[in-house]
Amino acid sequence: MKKGLFFLGMMVVIGLAESCKNNNSNNKNTNNNNNAWEYQHEILAQIKVPIFPENRVIVTDFGAVGDSITDCTQAIKNAIEKCASQGGGTVIVPKGVFLTGAIHFKNNINLHLENGATLLFSKDYSHYLPVVKTRFEGNDCMNYSPFIYGYGLENVAITGLGILDGNAGNETWWLWKAHGDNGLEQGIPDQRADRDSLLKMSDAHLPIEERVFGEGHYLRPNFIQFHTSKNILIEGITIVRSPMWEIHPILSENIIIRGVKIISHGPNNDGFDPESCKNILVEDCFFDTGDDCIAIKSGREEDGRRDSVPSENIIVRNCQMKDGHGGVVIGSEISGGCRNVFVENCKMDSPNLDRALRIKTNSLRGGLVENIYMRNCEIGEVKQAVLLINFYYEQGDAGTHTPIVRNVYLDNITSKKSKYAVYLRGYERSPIKNIQINNSQFNGVKQEVFIEHAVDITFNYVTINNKAYNLDN
Repeated sequence: MKKGLFFLGMMVVIGLAESCKNNNSNNKNTNNNNNAWEYQHEILAQIKVPIFPENRVIVTDFGAVGDSITDCTQAIKNAIEKCASQGGGTVIVPKGVFLTGAIHFKNNINLHLENGATLLFSKDYSHYLPVVKTRFEGNDCMNYSPFIYGYGLENVAITGLGILDGNAGNETWWLWKAHGDNGLEQGIPDQRADRDSLLKMSDAHLPIEERVFGEGHYLRPNFIQFHTSKNILIEGITIVRSPMWEIHPILSENIIIRGVKIISHGPNNDGFDPESCKNILVEDCFFDTGDDCIAIKSGREEDGRRDSVPSENIIVRNCQMKDGHGGVVIGSEISGGCRNVFVENCKMDSPNLDRALRIKTNSLRGGLVENIYMRNCEIGEVKQAVLLINFYYEQGDAGTHTPIVRNVYLDNITSKKSKYAVYLRGYERSPIKNIQINNSQFNGVKQEVFIEHAVDITFNYVTINNKAYNLDN
């Protein structure tokens, strides 16, 4: 950020703060948002927990061996197909380390990993072929199969106390992340050419079936992806060493992520990335990631605008965020928009956590983001800001699809260390609108707030570095 822009923001803030000093009678009622929070009950009423038949099959009965060496791909496939042919049920992975390639779900299947069970995913890229319909960073394509994949399904679950180990590292999938010109000089393949090619295909509206990647290309697959599906439960498991995004439902609804631990520090290792999804509950989860802990998305540019399906009705509660680029993030692939997000009773704290609540977009991606609520959260240390909204992510203001962000509410937030308490940077033609922060204390702040092109900002009963900070414009 240029120094001049920072001082412009501070002048706006100081002037408004002075005009409101000793005038708390004009502050808006800090309980105005109670009705909005009540909407959670309507969301929860729509989320259906999948129910499975009593039928149970064990993968070892189909030839799976938990010795970390035997290829169990076909055995697991056979167990799932047998269970599905009987109307569905639970496919059990017992104690042991089971080496496998891609696992493809069917309707009414609960893949249950018992305590002590590990699914260890193969480093052999051919185990994720043939290609399937998927997305890479918000654009549709035919690519390597996600490690666990389902398309057009109902009633699916991954449960238990076992581990999903993607077995990714700097010698395999993580290698494909761009390493700059030095990497190219050393003959290290990376994703840049394929990523650019896919974006051009999207811009040209090329049919998805003609956007073929996979073998000979370098777009990493996601770990878990349910596409165009509903009634999804992921509970209890631990996920480590993912190629990139860990849990990535697309165009799906009625999703529960409960008691999941995600510990994966590879490049682009987002924890949970719902994309154009509806009615979601994330609770009692732990995130320690190499990128955003939770990143809510809705497609990138032409593909996102083609579908025009927002991510909406999302509840995040009682979660812990450690390392990551952001705790709860909206964007950057947000062309379809996002609305009605509720975050409460979460703890976010790490010198390696960049922001707590973040909205990122630009005028190539656009999108309408509105009705974002956060309350009763403890923020320890974050590098940049507790609340950050930025319209200049990556390409900045280089397009014609002007983003809109409005109606963001924070209540009873505490923080111990950050560069900014609040950082808002919109466009002059599209200012960020209606930001309300109530009953909150931000401490250990170096530069207080930055505001550029944002209007209707209200601070009620807020302190920064133990000093009252009343702002109402």
